[in-house]
Amino acid sequence: MSSILDLIGNTPLVEAQHLNTNKNVKLFFKLEGNNPGGSVKDRPAYNMIKSAVERGDIDKNTKLIEATSGNTGIALALIANLYNLTIELVMPENSTKERVQTMRAYGAKVTLTSSDRGIEGSRDYADDKVKHEGFVGLNQFANDDNWKAHYKTTGPEVWRDTNQEVTHFVSSMGTTGTIMGTSTYLKEQNKDIQIVGVQPTDNSRIPGIRKWPKEYLPKIFNPKKVDQVIEVSEDEARAMTKRLAKEEGIFAGMSSGGATAAALKLIETLEEGIVVSIICDRGDRYLSSDLFED
Repeated sequence: MSSILDLIGNTPLVEAQHLNTNKNVKLFFKLEGNNPGGSVKDRPAYNMIKSAVERGDIDKNTKLIEATSGNTGIALALIANLYNLTIELVMPENSTKERVQTMRAYGAKVTLTSSDRGIEGSRDYADDKVKHEGFVGLNQFANDDNWKAHYKTTGPEVWRDTNQEVTHFVSSMGTTGTIMGTSTYLKEQNKDIQIVGVQPTDNSRIPGIRKWPKEYLPKIFNPKKVDQVIEVSEDEARAMTKRLAKEEGIFAGMSSGGATAAALKLIETLEEGIVVSIICDRGDRYLSSDLFED
């Protein structure tokens, strides 16, 4: 008998129909919004909880806490409840209401911190609870089970579904779990595969993509596993998110628009290749924002 957790992973890979104008390069989108929790974060959330339970690190008496910008929190709320675990999720107060409501619908406690300090403030709040109030943090930013989820699933799927022909993998970088795990696997298959990370330009705010201050840089991040970083502006990410919906029928969030903008910049420089870009989540959790306004 299967459960909802069996639907995590094995997401579709679809070819761009209109955005890619380089006839010698194929561009594929990996649709992570098709996961049951609606984003790529279902993979690490499941692996972090499942592995911690199997090791005996956490049980039903554990008070879990995690800082999140949204998608990881939704995934953790979904999966924690299925494991009979209680969890408190900490987010900046300017997070979209869809995200907050979804986490609460799955049964999690949601705490909102000052928007002035962003996700860094949420991380500090959660760390303080771990240090002083007996909470246990999954700490996606330093948890090897984060990137290992993608080593075990995302990487093999990309390799399999491109018939082992992928030449470039493009991913937005937040916690960096997706790009670290997928890079590790793909480089083991073919060291010549190019791994391309996406970051925002200075002063651009793109949910899900970050340039971290040094003291907050995810401990799981290894810059040697990324061959190239392409920066995109908030305006570029917003415009491409709308184009994804209108021209490709792919309704996604701004980090996916950013990744697609970077993938198209990359393709302009290629004579040939097979490029896979991650579509991180679905656009419906951004409808209360101004993302899709004209």
